Amino acid sequence: MSESPPPTDVRVVIAIVRSGGIAGIRRQWRVEAEAPDADDWIALIDRCPWDQETDAAPGADCFVWTIRARTPSERRERDLSDAEVDGPWRALVDAVREASKRTE
Repeated sequence: MSESPPPTDVRVVIAIVRSGGIAGIRRQWRVEAEAPDADDWIALIDRCPWDQETDAAPGADCFVWTIRARTPSERRERDLSDAEVDGPWRALVDAVREASKRTE
């Protein structure tokens, strides 16, 4: 019996939704990338502490960020308070927002 060939779909999809705030306005950004750009996106995704526990609770009128990422090997999702969107999370959010501007 022959083995299946490795997957050729190297697509990466990242979707970010920011909700809440004083007006409760919902904003969303999305990027889809294929090879060779997929490797850069996977590196950004891998830098984020997806499994890190947090004590931060969103305050009144604060934004809540939902970040979803799909790579050829995994799917990840995380909800963050506005204060938690820093370091590698900020780098990922800013990159997705910038990339989605270029595709509008």
